[in-house]
Amino acid sequence: MAGSNDRDYEYLKKRIMQITGVDLNAYKENQMKRRLDTLITKRKYSGYEEYCDHVKNDKDVREEFLGYMTINVSEFYRNPDQWEFLDKEVIPELIRKFGKNLKIWSAACSTGDEPYSLVMALSKHIPLNMIRIYATDIDNQILAQAKNGIYGEKSIKGVPKEFKDKYFEKVGTSYKISDEIKSRVTFKQANLLEKNYPKDYHMIVCRNVLIYFTEEAKDDVFRRFNESLVNEGVLFIGSTEQIINYKSMNYVRKNSFFYEKKV
Repeated sequence: MAGSNDRDYEYLKKRIMQITGVDLNAYKENQMKRRLDTLITKRKYSGYEEYCDHVKNDKDVREEFLGYMTINVSEFYRNPDQWEFLDKEVIPELIRKFGKNLKIWSAACSTGDEPYSLVMALSKHIPLNMIRIYATDIDNQILAQAKNGIYGEKSIKGVPKEFKDKYFEKVGTSYKISDEIKSRVTFKQANLLEKNYPKDYHMIVCRNVLIYFTEEAKDDVFRRFNESLVNEGVLFIGSTEQIINYKSMNYVRKNSFFYEKKV
């Protein structure tokens, strides 16, 4: 999709920013352009101008656009060795430093697998009624799925047996997570590229979601996460990510996936 003005990517970026507040400059251009061109071709729009008009005027097309920007490949207890480190090292240390009233943010939480995994992981150390997880994502449709809490067998394959037996009910071929886990999570729509981040968190979890961001945008997000953490708070990232210049961002690396805010 190249050629005419209405298919010009600069035009698309400006219109999308005006309509949705999403800054496509923060995303890797080749990957994002390819994804959007595929979507536009599938929808049989003539080009970027017609597409932007539909994003502006049609809620379903707007939600589809936001969903298309996110990867939404999520599963419970993804990369189990990292969750084991969280269980054995990180959570006990956070409790020692800050007590059991921990403020935890699951950023870009997708279909809810991650914040619900966090509730279960924390429940080994903290009474359920004391656990609070704040979970955000840019995509309202995905957040609706998260609030429903219904998952396929593949999504929950990594859940430890004790939790699977205790907190999941089989419904047809799917599994529904219990209300006592769901009630510990507050979901809200939020865009990581916006400037207003919540403050004073003991742990932030943001895993395998910044893959489409430019290096500059990634660095900006990691710096703002640092500002959102209390001193000695922890950032938990995914196996597809690394923070190369973490020292200049005021982090100490605990291991490849856990970074602590320096005092």
